[in-house]
Amino acid sequence: MLGITGFTLFILAVVLLSVTPGPDTAYIVGRSVAQGRGAGVVSALGIAVGCLVHTMACAFGLTALLAASATAFTIVKFAGAIYLIYLGVRLILTKPASAADASKSRVGAAPKTLRQVFTQGFVTNVLNPKVVLFFVSFIPQFVAADSQHKTLAFLVLGCVFVVVTTIWNTAVAWIAGSVTQRFSSKPGVKLWLDRVVGSAFVGLGIKLATSHR
Repeated sequence: MLGITGFTLFILAVVLLSVTPGPDTAYIVGRSVAQGRGAGVVSALGIAVGCLVHTMACAFGLTALLAASATAFTIVKFAGAIYLIYLGVRLILTKPASAADASKSRVGAAPKTLRQVFTQGFVTNVLNPKVVLFFVSFIPQFVAADSQHKTLAFLVLGCVFVVVTTIWNTAVAWIAGSVTQRFSSKPGVKLWLDRVVGSAFVGLGIKLATSHR
């Protein structure tokens, strides 16, 4: 159908890729640890929308252009790396606060914070050149070269990828948020977790900046 080949294998590959830890998983866990399950789920949705952008770009050829340009790749790579490092440093520099202050802050700024979390998840995904190259190299393997509906086939496979990964990412957010809830009344433990996650973000940013195509 639509020139899609090896659909079962595609699903299996997406599942295996989903459970392999990467920047998206690290970000979701980080948000869940810092702000609870709700923020983790919202970050997963932000990443899902980012994947939809990659799907559209791949389907209409923009991703191929980016993958072919060394300059464009480098610009996107460093933009994504700087953003991850920025997020990490903010977590590392988080000041200790009492449980009451933390609770009050979450209640008072919940709507704006969730929008920021969604946007950060979206930007983190869109500015990850590894995701760009993944879409342009992985999805075409499951579209027949002689298909007359290549664009539609790309869109379908991309949407399937988004659905499967979002289900997994939401589960990760829920589990991480549930575990963190036990420490919500212990600001010292939460501060330590923030710094660990922040350090992981900085490490991912450095790794992204030094990666090759």
